[in-house]
Amino acid sequence: MTRYIVRRLLLTIPVLFGIIFFVFALARLLPGNPCLSALGERATQAACAAFNHRNGLDQPIPAQFVIYLQQLASGDLGSSVKYGQPVTDLLIQRLPTTVELSFFALLFAVLIGVPLGVASAYRRNSRIDVATMMLANLGVSTPVFVLGLVLAYLFAITFKGTPLALPPSGRLSSGVDVRTIVEVFGLQGLGGPPRALLDFVSNMYALTAMLTGQWGAFVDALRHLILPAVALGTIPLAIIARITRSSLLDVLGLDYVRTARAKGLRERRVFVRHALRNALLPLVTVIGLQVGALLGGAVLTETVFNLSGVGRTMYDAITARDYVVVQAFTLVIAIGYLGVNLLVDVSYAYLDPRIRLS
Repeated sequence: MTRYIVRRLLLTIPVLFGIIFFVFALARLLPGNPCLSALGERATQAACAAFNHRNGLDQPIPAQFVIYLQQLASGDLGSSVKYGQPVTDLLIQRLPTTVELSFFALLFAVLIGVPLGVASAYRRNSRIDVATMMLANLGVSTPVFVLGLVLAYLFAITFKGTPLALPPSGRLSSGVDVRTIVEVFGLQGLGGPPRALLDFVSNMYALTAMLTGQWGAFVDALRHLILPAVALGTIPLAIIARITRSSLLDVLGLDYVRTARAKGLRERRVFVRHALRNALLPLVTVIGLQVGALLGGAVLTETVFNLSGVGRTMYDAITARDYVVVQAFTLVIAIGYLGVNLLVDVSYAYLDPRIRLS
């Protein structure tokens, strides 16, 4: 198992370097002028020359790439041209929103999608199967921004004043505040990476409120996450349900399943103990892919529900030609994607020892 994990880790190194190179190159291929986007009417020739020199944009592209690699090696992600602050601070402020939203969206998708897929496969060609697949097809074909607006209208306007009413935007209600972990435990003197990590976690309002016992704020943060999580998680839910059904039906037709039935085992035991585990490999792959898609593709959901996360920040950075932010956020998302894929590969070895032995 250790050799397998080390081998997979080594394979991610060239992939990571390739991502760094292509992100750097694609950022430079964006149309437009960063100076004009940043300075606007103040973008005179002299001001643009000073701007380009200050941000290293007057250097040849190979020299810019070398400087970029040196900055990454030292842990410096640079400073944003648009926001005028270090990109690390932007990541601490914006990334937790997307991580928290993606977690609840994936939790919703898995907890609903897997049982629906199992029930559909268990009752193949029944009314439950047909209804489940119809809902899955509807979920895949419904755009996120349409579903988000429909949910916001339904639960914020139609159900207003009822127990079913839910907030349509934002992360917390007016007057509700979540005290940070640093404030709760009196760690104001802490600095460096530990303080940055605590600030990062503190910006996940639901998690912070739960860890520090702020239950009123916890409930309020969860209520604000329900609609965006459902809107973002509907497409992954439909995909997970369809893959679960398809994978289970493939496994149920194999010889060892027929042998288990011939031995007199109950159908439910055959289904759960023999078929379900071997059907998990495609499902784990799809879930891993959905994690990366959720982290990088929440821009529409964040826009509809007024959430300042990675998606909106990336959109603003691209329109402003803010190379530094585009590179840093894309790199962080890519590293997260690689980490998820590594976990998926390791889970393969756990679920199917034949993969590890090969």
